Amino acid sequence: MTFEDTIGRSRPREPAIKIHGAEAFAAMHKAGRLTAAGLDMLGAYVKPGVTTQRLDDLAFQFAMDNGAYPATLFYRGYTKSICTSINHVVCHGIPDDKPLREGDILNIDYTLIVDGWHGDSSRMYGVGEISRKAERLIEITYESLLRGIKAVRAGATTGDIGFAIQRYAEAERCSVVRDFCGHGIGQLFHDAPNILHYGSPGEGVELKAGMVFTIEPMINLGKPGVKVLSDGWTAVTRDRSLSAQFEHQIGVTEQGCEIFTLSPGGLDNPLAAR
Repeated sequence: MTFEDTIGRSRPREPAIKIHGAEAFAAMHKAGRLTAAGLDMLGAYVKPGVTTQRLDDLAFQFAMDNGAYPATLFYRGYTKSICTSINHVVCHGIPDDKPLREGDILNIDYTLIVDGWHGDSSRMYGVGEISRKAERLIEITYESLLRGIKAVRAGATTGDIGFAIQRYAEAERCSVVRDFCGHGIGQLFHDAPNILHYGSPGEGVELKAGMVFTIEPMINLGKPGVKVLSDGWTAVTRDRSLSAQFEHQIGVTEQGCEIFTLSPGGLDNPLAAR
């Protein structure tokens, strides 16, 4: 689940960044694998006529059947097990009884708590046949995620991650959402550091082996501006352009990183797997 970027606003001093050991990495691999398996399962139900509430029900039951708990359920007043963001919704869309339509694009953001540890991931899905511009946006967003991950290693900085994402996305004539960001994660859902999806090389926090966080770029076909609707959760593009997002949870190593949320079925980009 995306964290709201509060850079430049009044806030308490950011907490110390946790450094995790091998046991914590193993626990988060377990949580991440289950989350990824849940997203694999949900993808089979993304079809015209299916409601996002139906997907939410499936996500909740999957958690219960596997000894896990959906981290978003009753988190800060949120009442669903997943976030479902359709078309121009950037993030935190709330499942409801409206059916999906042919040509929609859908992000499902799913976080499970397993033995006290979080696994957090999101993917884009096409509903039936989608337009070429929507397909292209999804391709660019997934590649943006991969380029951000490739920048991760001990000694690099959070600015290196953001720069890799921003440089690629903007070269493809898309824009990077700045209002929301990735975040540290572990036994807490949202923790330090914030992972901005834009930036400059060498800036920000230095990455150290044992850090764990999400990278989850939100890329728009239009301008980067967003607004939050009156429900207090749903963020949409101000110009109503399409938006897409992918997310992985990763742990920093000396050589690079470990991805905790890889799909067991090879469905990390469901569009490519069609």
